[in-house]
Amino acid sequence: MSKFEINRRGLLKSTAAAGAGLALPTMFTSSAWSAGYLNEPKGSTVTFGFNVPQTGAYADEGADELRAYELAVEHINGEGDGGMLNTFSSKALQGNGVNGKKVVFVTGDTQTKSDAARASAKRMIEKDGAIMITGGSSSGVAIAVQGLCQDAGVIFMAGLTHSNDTTGKDKRANGFRHFFNTEMSGAALAPVLKNNYGSDRVAYHLTADYTWGWSQEGSIKKYTEALGWKTAAAVRTPLGAGDFSQYITPVLNSGADVLVLNHYGRDMVNSLTQAVQFGLRDKQVNGKDFAIVVPLYSRLMAQGAGENVKGIFGSTNWHWSLQDEGSKAFVKSFGQKYGFPPSQAAHTCYSQAILYADACQRAGTFMPSGVGAALEGFEFDGLGNGPTEYRAADHQCFKDVLVVKGKENPSSKFDVLEVVEVTPRAQVEYPADMLGGELGPYNNGA
Repeated sequence: MSKFEINRRGLLKSTAAAGAGLALPTMFTSSAWSAGYLNEPKGSTVTFGFNVPQTGAYADEGADELRAYELAVEHINGEGDGGMLNTFSSKALQGNGVNGKKVVFVTGDTQTKSDAARASAKRMIEKDGAIMITGGSSSGVAIAVQGLCQDAGVIFMAGLTHSNDTTGKDKRANGFRHFFNTEMSGAALAPVLKNNYGSDRVAYHLTADYTWGWSQEGSIKKYTEALGWKTAAAVRTPLGAGDFSQYITPVLNSGADVLVLNHYGRDMVNSLTQAVQFGLRDKQVNGKDFAIVVPLYSRLMAQGAGENVKGIFGSTNWHWSLQDEGSKAFVKSFGQKYGFPPSQAAHTCYSQAILYADACQRAGTFMPSGVGAALEGFEFDGLGNGPTEYRAADHQCFKDVLVVKGKENPSSKFDVLEVVEVTPRAQVEYPADMLGGELGPYNNGA
């Protein structure tokens, strides 16, 4: 037997130490990574791949993601005011690039379609030499690209993906998610819904027909039904449908007194607007005022739906009105560059770029197994969500969850949501094996 073997994470471990139950430290000098890996940068730059929806139903989110990635690259390279690098608890990045190399980037258009997203990610990896892929505003896209990155041998830093499956049954060693998931949304949102609407409610779900919608519907059912709610119906709708009137009409005579819109992006803007136009907000059913719930909110969606969001509850990963030092620094930097506040999509994508660069710097390598070792179990603060942990067992970030509602009296076109509750991490955390799946080994691609 050789003196060294490779463990699940692709890390060198002494076989003698393994026999004694002692592993060598996971951080090594650069010589420990001499085996080589896919797209190992040889020159003065390192290439990140930003794969976002530039067209399609989630294009507004994608545009904000790309803005945030560009800002993150500036800050990593020492340009601008440094943003959240000034508040981030890790001080590994010094504003001079990563591991002695300046960051450059290439972009792709996911079109909010899994096949298109895989094709653009493949092109960035094979033709552009991208060391890491990040982005997306669809869980279907995220899961598809995460699988491709696992097979290719690069790290995938998921963008906006909310389905449980991303770090559940479809999790992969090479994939990491900063964004929260539907399990957390359900656990945070259900108590607020009970407090505001009571426990004797009948819900009708309209659900985007792909992994995120199914996951969101399931989590809201799980937590509201446990509190006494009943479900009248759950109807699947195609992504990018545009006109939802044929799906909303049956709600009127269903006996439901709550409509849950498991929609995102422009789909949510359209379905909510049409639901209000159909008079649902003015109805009384079962002796109660009819209610509408949007489980996953973003400022961009709320802004697009205008007055229709007033008083409507949902959850969000982050909001620009937060007053912690990290959030204020990010809002300032983003606002100075683009002239308006960032969305939650922008925030999570900026954070993912910073977290990846920081992990590479701490590990002293871009090798996926080394970067992964630096991210697994990493506890940090100062990136706008308070104390956060990248859990080693499933590569899911855990932090507090925000419950928000549409603001009744906004002070500007951007001031459309208000935070009504900050749900503690302890209330939304769950066992790592609850959602299934196996990380498997890291793939270094070479």
